[in-house]
Amino acid sequence: MVVDHLALAEQHIAEGKVTIARQQGLVTELEEGGHDTTQARQLLSQFLQTQKSHEEDRKRLRRELAKLDARKLG
Repeated sequence: MVVDHLALAEQHIAEGKVTIARQQGLVTELEEGGHDTTQARQLLSQFLQTQKSHEEDRKRLRRELAKLDARKLG
């Protein structure tokens, strides 16, 4: 089950990278066009926070998996 959760976290992280890059591009595009970027930047901030949460979850799951593997070897 931990492996499944880890795989899902990895998927979320990969998808998040794409979303963040797209949003960063949109912010740049809006800036270059002289448009207000307030909402686009707020959304980018939310995406970054979500990404950080997924990365922390992945780190926790990797630690948990390492403990389980150590128990199997010990």
